[in-house]
Amino acid sequence: MIEDLTRPATGDDHVGGVPARLVAEPATTEEAAAVVAAARDLTVVVRGGGTKIHWGPPPRALDLIIDTRRLAGMVEHAAGDLITVLRAGTPLDDLDLGDQQLALDHPPGATVGGTVATATSGPRRMHYGTARDLLIGITVVRPDGTITKAGGKVVKNVAGYDLGKLYTGSYGTLGLITECVFRLHPRPQAHAYVRSTAPAQAVPSILAARVAPAAIEVDSATGELAVLIEGTPEGVQERAALVGKLLAGEIAEQPPGWWGVPPWSADGIGMKLSVPLSKVPALLDADADVRGSAGTGVLYAAARDITDVERLRALCVRGGGHAVVLTAPAPVRDILDMWGPVPGLALMRRVKDQFDPGHRFAPGRFVGGI
Repeated sequence: MIEDLTRPATGDDHVGGVPARLVAEPATTEEAAAVVAAARDLTVVVRGGGTKIHWGPPPRALDLIIDTRRLAGMVEHAAGDLITVLRAGTPLDDLDLGDQQLALDHPPGATVGGTVATATSGPRRMHYGTARDLLIGITVVRPDGTITKAGGKVVKNVAGYDLGKLYTGSYGTLGLITECVFRLHPRPQAHAYVRSTAPAQAVPSILAARVAPAAIEVDSATGELAVLIEGTPEGVQERAALVGKLLAGEIAEQPPGWWGVPPWSADGIGMKLSVPLSKVPALLDADADVRGSAGTGVLYAAARDITDVERLRALCVRGGGHAVVLTAPAPVRDILDMWGPVPGLALMRRVKDQFDPGHRFAPGRFVGGI
């Protein structure tokens, strides 16, 4: 019975203000599968470090929270192959890979599973890619309790159905992620930040200079542009000097205080904006606190109200991009379409129906109320 595998929920066990009735804390994939199989009539939300648990709409119903924090630790580190296998509840802060790195920027306390489930990334996505790019294998428990693996420990392994890409960014609506296999990169020997007040229009010049920046970030509030250069000490010194001259900027060892930090307050409206690179300057001039990657066109904004949300969303759509609301206070969230228009919704509904026919996992949390 499910009661034998769970504990009663407490006042802290809620998602978006919706309280749970039970909490399960499995320590292995097999234990997680047993919980899911026993919870066939219950609605479920998966929780890791909780750093993004309140992103997105609240669930329509919530019986059970599956907490993955005991499902933690490194299964394997194949240094020679630049591969690691991590359990979903592993805090990314705790990773020790020696002279290698999992190049995923993350907020303090974020876990492997939560980062993949929400497809979050930071400034260095420009050079290293996102979670979807770095993930090469995955183990999941499907809503019927079946354990399924896809991909593997070979970077070019693309045989079969790519569950990794399907589960990345699915917000826990297709099942429970228990293990992830990632491609690693060597840890750079040196780094430098070039900080400048040059406009975002200078980005094409940086790219044309062939200095291989790891990140190019901008912040509308300070009017600052910052470029991260990584590599060998000699190479970093030479390339940073070139960028500094190009931007009339200064070279620093530490990033600006706004680097990689969302621009919204804890109780504010936070948006993710994605546009072509040529439209980044227009977003920075949009009378809003906007910051993020001028090298990829993925930025984050603090909206003042619903009118501001719609204005920023329209600006993105007209520019060939899109905008979603990641987080908002309940009075705003409850009357707002947080996802906005999303292409491929009919296909997403069919995938949901196939993987979770009872719509039990994170019901209503994803696009179109999926």
